[in-house]
Amino acid sequence: MKFTCEKYLLSSAVATTSRAAASKSPNPALEGLLIEAQEGVKITGYDLVKGIYTSFAADVAEPGSVIISARLFDSIVRSLPDDIVTVSTDDNNLTRITCGHADFSIMGLYSESYPELPAVEHQKAVSIPQKTMKEMINQTIFAVSDNESRPVYTGALFEIEGNKLTVIAVDGYRLALRRESPESSDMNDCSFIAPGSALSDLEKMCSDTDESVRIIVGNKHISFSVGSCVLITRRLEGEFLDYKKAIPTEYAFKIKADRTKILKAVDRVSLIIDDRIKNPLRCVFGRNKLSMYCATAIGKGEDMCEYEGDADGLEIGFNNRYLQDALKAAPAEKIEICLNTGSSPCVIVPENGSDKFLYMILPVRLKA
Repeated sequence: MKFTCEKYLLSSAVATTSRAAASKSPNPALEGLLIEAQEGVKITGYDLVKGIYTSFAADVAEPGSVIISARLFDSIVRSLPDDIVTVSTDDNNLTRITCGHADFSIMGLYSESYPELPAVEHQKAVSIPQKTMKEMINQTIFAVSDNESRPVYTGALFEIEGNKLTVIAVDGYRLALRRESPESSDMNDCSFIAPGSALSDLEKMCSDTDESVRIIVGNKHISFSVGSCVLITRRLEGEFLDYKKAIPTEYAFKIKADRTKILKAVDRVSLIIDDRIKNPLRCVFGRNKLSMYCATAIGKGEDMCEYEGDADGLEIGFNNRYLQDALKAAPAEKIEICLNTGSSPCVIVPENGSDKFLYMILPVRLKA
């Protein structure tokens, strides 16, 4: 195998596909990238849970294939000068990488030992702009659970109903929901759960453009196509929370607030909370005023911000980080905070009444 290409093309492809290579595996091939040179070059990373492959144009002098360590190859390519790169292998898989005066030789593996990526049979598909997909993931992924004892919640639920695509993440303490209209869809009342790790990679693959992400849903796998890159991941199976029943439909109090002002006040009071001392943030919702207070072994902090409304002095305790995450993620400057009692969930929605986003946070029990 021998091919020549621009450094930036190779570097981009290796950086993207390396995200899917296994960091440590009993099968050395899974720690590597499969490089195939035919009319162009195709690079694949796969850890048996998710796979990413991409293709780019190159001058292929000798067709062939090889497996190269993802970590080492990525480090080498990133270090090369901005010039033309030549990659070649001999019959023993010794791979030579040259660019300018830089010259590396590393051992590869036979490509036959690389596992085949699963095929995603085209059953249903939906397309949405990359910019929108990136925002939807960014504004929900913080609520994906990292508790492997409940695997279904280590992913996010994608739900298509009518002309709406909704992404929901839950970790047992909070819920994040984002809803947008896709560009096109042949799905009707379809839902699937995508692993959080795959969505994190997908977010990095998406750019701030209106070019589409095409999502194809099969029986056991999902593929996300972003330009010349394709991410394939298995679907998570299990019973996801019935979020529509979990979210309150009626509220005793609704207050309208400036998201940034509340977030800055929460950030200030949170300065005396650290990873070892996780005292709750005590919030008192009075008439046109939210008072916040927290005391820890470090000291105490308090702050106040104004809003529009009255919650009759309702006192609620929050995990400060959960409140910060929701306020940072909310894609609107004017929000509505919906409350019932000191032991009921707090719900944050857009002030204008749209269903674009919703964040629900469970309260923390306060000591007297």
